Amino acid sequence: MNRENTVNGDISGWLLRRASWHLWAVPAVVLGAQAVRVARVSPDGGMDNAIVVRAARAWLAGGSPYDDPHFLYLPSAVLAAAPQALLPSAWLRLLVPVAVIALLAGAWAVALRLHQVPLSSRFAALGLAGLAAGFAPFAHLVQLANWTVTAALALPLALLLAGRGRWTAAGVVIGAAVALKPLLAPMALLFLFARRWRALAAAVLVPAAASAGAGLLMPDPAGFFTRTLPFLLSGDDGFVRLYEASPAAVLPRLGVPRALASLLATAAAGAGVLCAYRRWRRGDAGPLRLPETAAGLMLSAFLVSRPSYDHYLLVVLPLLLAGLPYAGSVARRPWFWLALAPQLPSLALPYLEPPHRRAFKDALTLCVLAATVAAHGVRPGPLGLTGRFVAPRRERSGAAVRVP
Repeated sequence: MNRENTVNGDISGWLLRRASWHLWAVPAVVLGAQAVRVARVSPDGGMDNAIVVRAARAWLAGGSPYDDPHFLYLPSAVLAAAPQALLPSAWLRLLVPVAVIALLAGAWAVALRLHQVPLSSRFAALGLAGLAAGFAPFAHLVQLANWTVTAALALPLALLLAGRGRWTAAGVVIGAAVALKPLLAPMALLFLFARRWRALAAAVLVPAAASAGAGLLMPDPAGFFTRTLPFLLSGDDGFVRLYEASPAAVLPRLGVPRALASLLATAAAGAGVLCAYRRWRRGDAGPLRLPETAAGLMLSAFLVSRPSYDHYLLVVLPLLLAGLPYAGSVARRPWFWLALAPQLPSLALPYLEPPHRRAFKDALTLCVLAATVAAHGVRPGPLGLTGRFVAPRRERSGAAVRVP
């Protein structure tokens, strides 16, 4: 970073100094406690991962993985889960929570590298601790072991590659993530915005080839289209609907007709995509452009997708939070933090504490965060500060230092 691109009077300068081992002990304790807790209470390592493992076991036994209506993945995910299906349940109970935590920590680390923030900094340690201890969906994702965690790591990795000019490699990463879980499919729009046709082709062809090859090994090759896709489009599962956070699912529970709720959610998603395009077209210097555009696209998709859960937010939150050291980033807007407030584990909101009402809090966070990112995308940051990095001071001389 050039010295003229720094703002020395900011608290972020303190955050970017090297963290002591005492500070790193905080996220280590929090993450370790979460892994132990899940290993104790979840005999299968996590309910959502267990669904995929059962599907793989059904396939290995000669059956169709799509006999389970809650298996919502492409055929390629069955092959990816096959190694787990061969392991004893006792091993999965111990290994799965550790693997999920490692992937989430990796997602935070890659998001920091995307923003050129030192991995040894206080911000790196405190940010990981804050995500683990202060954001309830983090613990939910570890407990469920949902494959959303693969998208949480793949998205910042793809953006890091794209930021370094390796767009085709970024498309391959997105395609591989879609092959495991189609959550990052909206990233095709980012490649369209950037007119990176090879990256777009890779993002489409990788999961298509993987799923077609895996489908040939299934007794029901078209099961995803004949069973899973209609389930996703109808959203008629009563149990799943209680935990969906998209307005299309939450508004009918408040008395809004389903057709009107779907129309409102679609309109909001379309507006979010337009705002993300405006953010991309702004084209300012620095690493904020890619993650803020990607976050806008993903949040827009979450507004209308069925299902849409609270842990989907882990796909975009590390990307946005890692931009905090930059003046003019969306993480410096007050509404960003107000959107996250309902997800504080210690916050008890009247009438919303029963598990079947939690979706209302999740929908509030999703809508406010999506609106904040969208509004941030259509207007420039503070004059003269957008994209500037806040560098740490030297401990003794107080002079600014350059951060790689």
